[in-house]
Amino acid sequence: MPPMSQNRPPNRPPHSKPGNKPARPNERGGDKPRGGVPKPFGERSSERSGERPKFDGPKLTLPGGARPQAQGERSNQERPQRERNPHDRAPQNREHGSRGQRPPAVPNGAVWLYGLHAVAAALGNPARRLRRLVITEEAQATLAAERPLPWAVQPEIAPRDKIDQLLGARPGSGIVHQGVALLTDQLATPALLDALARPGPILVLDQISDPRNIGALMRTAQAFGAAMVIAQERNAPEETGALAKVASGALELIPLLRIVNISRALIVLKSANVWVVGLDGTSPTQLNGQAFAGRRVALVLGNEGEGMRRLTRETCDEIAALAMPGGMESLNVSAAGAVALYELTRS
Repeated sequence: MPPMSQNRPPNRPPHSKPGNKPARPNERGGDKPRGGVPKPFGERSSERSGERPKFDGPKLTLPGGARPQAQGERSNQERPQRERNPHDRAPQNREHGSRGQRPPAVPNGAVWLYGLHAVAAALGNPARRLRRLVITEEAQATLAAERPLPWAVQPEIAPRDKIDQLLGARPGSGIVHQGVALLTDQLATPALLDALARPGPILVLDQISDPRNIGALMRTAQAFGAAMVIAQERNAPEETGALAKVASGALELIPLLRIVNISRALIVLKSANVWVVGLDGTSPTQLNGQAFAGRRVALVLGNEGEGMRRLTRETCDEIAALAMPGGMESLNVSAAGAVALYELTRS
């Protein structure tokens, strides 16, 4: 009887089963480690031998549109079904109520403004590029009383729940749109030297990031005739509906400048004969508006938690505190800015 090795099919190593590919040695000899670096997705190896040539002939079609089963391939019925893990489910959006609806996407550079005063001021600003005005029937009459028709954009009458969906309003979101929403492009920011041509004091915000605080400070700055509000670009929020709502129209009247480096901006202001005063409650010197009579002042407010940064403080001409005879250690930054601007303008 001939040896059994002579009955093996050619090119099949011992102990192999039909349908399995032979193990390939790597270039250095021996088996290729299982933990080797995988090739990029979609890249075909040039080292692969025995690759099946591409078949350009007619394709076999089975009745019912099923494709032929390759050798060694198990059918769907034979494949073991993995038990479904409840953690494999796609995450559900719980932010917008049980329906899971998200507000529609906003184009780049655009923002939804809401609230009667904010929208009325934006409608009267010729620098605004208006896209959509969605309003309820009740709010249309109220808005027309504050900003008479015609408007630069055709209003879309819609129920309140549609405006809720456009803005992503839900209980606890803090969005009070009063039945009106305006989709508009964000305002262009003027250069610092151009804004200096406007008269009045200057308000500088060092690392104040809350849009409601910034909106309140813009409203205060406009009320006291400030020339501009300067904020740090990295920490200041972009123009948002919440900021415009709290600003109550001041966003259309006073420029908000986002500056990369606050200290360098203060140096530019000082070169333009602006006296820079930093506000700090620990300073022994109290802010006295009469002491700045005849001088233009830039008032610097720091973060409520940490105050002004070291370099910002060192760049100021002087540091002063608010007079608070009631014994309170500090005020909210928007309230402190209002008191300081009042003190400066009463001179």
